[in-house]
Amino acid sequence: MPATPAVPATPAVPATPAVPAPSPRLSDPQDLLLGYLDHLRAMIAAKIAAMPEADLRTSLLPSGWSPLELLKHLVHMERRWLRWGFLGEPVPAPHGDKDASGRWHVGPDETAAELIAALHAGGQQTRAIVTGTPLATDSATGGRFPADGQAQPPTLGWILFHVLQEYARHSGHLDIVHELGSGAPHPAG
Repeated sequence: MPATPAVPATPAVPATPAVPAPSPRLSDPQDLLLGYLDHLRAMIAAKIAAMPEADLRTSLLPSGWSPLELLKHLVHMERRWLRWGFLGEPVPAPHGDKDASGRWHVGPDETAAELIAALHAGGQQTRAIVTGTPLATDSATGGRFPADGQAQPPTLGWILFHVLQEYARHSGHLDIVHELGSGAPHPAG
């Protein structure tokens, strides 16, 4: 009797619209940073949306993180750097992506759809913070950065570049996880 072909697992959430990379003709640094952040957020959301729910909560790596934990980390990471860091705003649970031991965690009731929505909402907040603000502007003190005068807080440009490299690095991590799980490169790249 022939084997029944495997049925592909249904993705956890609907597909996320693609956001193209900024034009190679774009030269404004602020527009480049915001454009690439939007592009990488959309790529990460698409990679997560294409994964079956079971794969989102499973780790294939010795470090033990799951794709959904990585997504939650990105949501909190951007909030830590832009709202708590640059603006100096109090934010609830700035390290809410970590458990008591410092490891990334996601609750059983947290969904990919909710975290993708939070990722995009954070991107909109970042755009609102950055638009019209010079990249050389220093971060406020009193939030992430102490007002004790011991260290110069980073500039908005430095923060945006740091956040961009976090997104780029973790997008590549998701590619590796996808390839380890499926045996094929992720189509979203």
